[in-house]
Amino acid sequence: MTQYGVIGAGIVGLAVARALALRGHDVVVFEKEDRVAAHQTGHNSGVVHAGIYYAPGSLKAELCARGRVAIRDYCLARGLPYREVGKLVVAVDSSELPALAALETKATANGVPGLRRVDATGIRDIEPAAAGVGALHSPHTAAVDYVAIAQAMAQDVTDAGGDVLLGAEVTSIRTENGRVTIQTSVAAQTVDRLIVCAGLQSDAVAQLVGADPSPRILPFRGEYWELDPARADLVRGMIYPVPDPRFPFLGVHFTRGFDDRVHVGPNAVPALAREGYRWRDVSARDTWASLTWPGAWPLARMHWRMGIYETWGSVSKSAYYRRARKFVPELQMSDLTQKTAAGVRAQAWDRDGSLLDDFAIDQVGPVTLLRNAPSPAATSSFAIADYLLDRI
Repeated sequence: MTQYGVIGAGIVGLAVARALALRGHDVVVFEKEDRVAAHQTGHNSGVVHAGIYYAPGSLKAELCARGRVAIRDYCLARGLPYREVGKLVVAVDSSELPALAALETKATANGVPGLRRVDATGIRDIEPAAAGVGALHSPHTAAVDYVAIAQAMAQDVTDAGGDVLLGAEVTSIRTENGRVTIQTSVAAQTVDRLIVCAGLQSDAVAQLVGADPSPRILPFRGEYWELDPARADLVRGMIYPVPDPRFPFLGVHFTRGFDDRVHVGPNAVPALAREGYRWRDVSARDTWASLTWPGAWPLARMHWRMGIYETWGSVSKSAYYRRARKFVPELQMSDLTQKTAAGVRAQAWDRDGSLLDDFAIDQVGPVTLLRNAPSPAATSSFAIADYLLDRI
């Protein structure tokens, strides 16, 4: 029987470990934190995406479609929250209609279920407080509790005889005679194959096995404001902007969660640490590594205006509010009651400054490395696991 190790107890790592355990393999998960879903999984907006945004034929498009169905079925089988609240992607004026049409073509090619185009009247029928000249409605976009899903997956692993080791930070990885020895802060363990799903630390772990330093992880913090519960009826489901195709981020949007709390955000500002959830979270080492990466200055030249725009929205509530109010004109600044826990996105970038869009996988001997797994990785987690196992 093959022995597998998995680094990372986020939702993707746990999905991989669960798939291995259910296929009868010995598996051990190494997680440096004292709980599962401590980083990206536990700090996102809880959306199960339907596949609107992704290039047809890409891994994102393929695995999002399969993953949405799998995560829905898992939640229903385990009695976990799964609410199809629907998403409206809104063009606020006529200048955005060509981009909306292109998005519709892409979403149709991806087989987004129930997708339909609506006009201004249709927008008000779905989201009475929203404003725009046209929109795409995705009725099967859902809200879930990804932390609860990850905890259930971890239980599945242990129930099948696997181990989930918490507080076990990986400090070195050595390959010898076709096997892999993982040294952690707790102990060493040797396995036949290793799968790395380390998220924000994926490039650092990749260097431990001698993989190419590229792509590097550039952490982006996404900040959310919570809508006053007394005003939560302004948003029935989810209201999104038409995304700018030059950037991998969707822009500030409204999201009703599985618990009926409505969040506004996120923005996207460069974080000053890999796990920098606040401006005061600063790592000189992480910041220096980003600044000295060959892609740093090409990226800055391409996107410095967007960087200033996003940073201003981070430090100015009024700027953030004005961006959100374009979609919900009745919104008042006082409706944004507090900033909630921010998330940090592990965005991979190359030596030329380009931001990787699709999922990226490397293989170094018996070690498989998931190098880039941004949104919709949580939606796609079950499908990513099957894809990685079939590839191995």
